[in-house]
Amino acid sequence: MEYCIETFSLTKNYNGIPVVNALSLRVERGTFHGFLGPNGAGKSTTIKMLTGIVAPSS
Repeated sequence: MEYCIETFSLTKNYNGIPVVNALSLRVERGTFHGFLGPNGAGKSTTIKMLTGIVAPSS
């Protein structure tokens, strides 16, 4: 199986508050996925970390 995105325990804190906590994700090449959730759930932050726009805290 070939993954185009793979991350383990991705975390982002703002002012000591976790907005993304220990996210692990594998996306197979050639597949499509979406992020769903309420406002403030960390969707945009997750995408920004995966694309390198925002650095993860750990």
